[in-house]
Amino acid sequence: MITATTRNLKKLETLLKELGYAVRYEKGNFTSGYCLVEQRRIAIVNRFYDTEGRVGVLLDILAEYRVPPAGVELTPASEKLLAKIRNSRREAAEEE
Repeated sequence: MITATTRNLKKLETLLKELGYAVRYEKGNFTSGYCLVEQRRIAIVNRFYDTEGRVGVLLDILAEYRVPPAGVELTPASEKLLAKIRNSRREAAEEE
């Protein structure tokens, strides 16, 4: 599992940027903590969340992400992070 640190938050933001998403922190009434605008590839996260909440939200977004779009190449560090996220989510699902 990925710990909720500022460094890991930056890694998750970088991964989303490489996948073509802009990450923005805005205020609003998001019941789930985030809003995805798919057509424009924007992930909007509630700005009032602490680091742990922000990391959790970005992990939720990435857990639902299936395959990188055509033409997107991830850095080796981002590929490793995405694989780690998928493996941890898969293990959590198997435990349930």
